[in-house]
Amino acid sequence: MEDTAAALPLRVERVHDEALGIRSFELVAPDGAELPPFTPGAHVRVQTPSGAWRKYSLCNDPAERHRYAIAVKREDAGQGGSASMHAGLYAGRTLPTLPPDNAFPLADNARAHLFIAGGIGITPILSMIRSFGELPPAPWKLVYLTRAPEMTAFRDELAALGSRVRIHHDHGDPALAFDLWPMLEKPDTAHVYCCGPRALMDSVRDMTGHWSPRLVHFESFVEGGGAQADDKPFQVHLARTGLEFEVPVGRSILAVLHDHGVRVPSSCESGTCGTCRTTLLEGDADHRDMVLLPDEHGHQIMPCVSRSRSPRLVLDL
Repeated sequence: MEDTAAALPLRVERVHDEALGIRSFELVAPDGAELPPFTPGAHVRVQTPSGAWRKYSLCNDPAERHRYAIAVKREDAGQGGSASMHAGLYAGRTLPTLPPDNAFPLADNARAHLFIAGGIGITPILSMIRSFGELPPAPWKLVYLTRAPEMTAFRDELAALGSRVRIHHDHGDPALAFDLWPMLEKPDTAHVYCCGPRALMDSVRDMTGHWSPRLVHFESFVEGGGAQADDKPFQVHLARTGLEFEVPVGRSILAVLHDHGVRVPSSCESGTCGTCRTTLLEGDADHRDMVLLPDEHGHQIMPCVSRSRSPRLVLDL
C-alpha cells in the first residue's frame, strides 16, 4: 500500500495544454513556501482525482523551489488515473503529492549526454535539459520521437534550442521510424538516457547491448510492468521467514509483499532503476526489467515488474 503520511497538500496553480492529449499542471504550496528540493530526472507521486496514486516526472528546472511542474498524457485505455487528471483537476484544487524521488538521475561528471525521448517520455529529460541553463556542464543531444507535430509537448521550447535537438514524427508509419542505430552502433563515452514507450526502450536496450551498462539509463511510466495476456497467478515463498503469498494477475510481487508488510526497498517500480534487486533462490522467473544482464537472470529478480513461469518462486527474504 502507498504510504501517504508524508503527502503534501499542494495546490494546482496552473493548468495548460502542452499538446494534443498532454496537459501540464503547476503545483505550489498553499502558503507559498519553498517545496522539498529535487534533482533532474526526479518524479513525484500524486493522488489523482480517481483516488489512485500515480507517478509523474517533474519537468521544470530543479532550481525552482516554489513549484513542481508535471505533464500528463491522457490514456483512455488505462486505469483512469490520467483521465481523471484531465477531467477533474483544475486550478485551485488540492493535489496530495509525495516528496520527490529520483530513479533516473543525471550521471555525475559525464563527458556527454545523449537523450532519447518518446512521446510523454520527454518530461524527465526536459528537467535535465532545463537544469543545464545557458552553460551546459557537458555536450548534449536530444532525439525526440513523436507521432505528429500536434502531439509533441514543449515543441517550440525544444525547437528553439537549435541543432542539439532533433524532433522526428513518424505519423504512425513504421516505415518513417527514426533510425537510432547510427548513433548507437559505436560505443561512446556519452551517457544515454531513454524514456518513452516500452517498444522504444527495448529497441535502445538491444542497440546498446555492447555498451557499458553504467552508461545506459532507462525510465518507464508503467509501474508493475503492465499485465500481459498469458500472465498467471503464482506463489512467492520467502526463505528467511517461511511466509508464502499468491501473486495474482495484475499485481506485482513487490506490491503483494508491501501489502503484507514485507518491506523491500524500491523507487521506480517499473524495472528500470535496480533498487528492488532481490536474490532468487528457486524458480523460473519471467524477467521484465531493463536492468539485469542475461547472466544474472538465474539468481536475481526485480520484484517490481518480473513474474514467474513456474508455479512458485523462492526469494531470499
